[in-house]
Amino acid sequence: MEEPDVSVLFLPSHAGEGYSVNGTAVLERGAPMVWFVFPDQWASVARFHLADGTFTGFYTNLCTPVERDGKRWSSTDLFLDLWIPAKGKPRWLDEDELAEAIAGKVLDKWTAERIKRERERLEVLLEAGAWPPVVCHQTDLAFIRTTMHESDDT
Repeated sequence: MEEPDVSVLFLPSHAGEGYSVNGTAVLERGAPMVWFVFPDQWASVARFHLADGTFTGFYTNLCTPVERDGKRWSSTDLFLDLWIPAKGKPRWLDEDELAEAIAGKVLDKWTAERIKRERERLEVLLEAGAWPPVVCHQTDLAFIRTTMHESDDT
């Protein structure tokens, strides 16, 4: 699904390993996943599910803005992630990885500062109830399955 301010990608079956936060499964192998990519933004959002389709929460990935060249998309992961569980309090993930990347000069000073500003921006939006964006709440599995074909990867 393509809109001027967001691209929505539906993955009907996550092929990778499962993912846990604090020992709780939040994404299982075979689970459906919905990604929201915002042009020129330094973060993307995914709706995570269990294999049975149970919604577990929103995963925000801090990354460079996506560059598109035809069907090829590219972006650089910036280590820091935000987990917003369906029930419970949001928490930042991989802060240790970010610190190591900064200390090891994997990230330059400008990028490290940009990550800090993006985190601050997201915290303000989160506090105001404006993160993740409304489209992420509205575009749930039921909506996706009625508007997009599961065999379609867009």
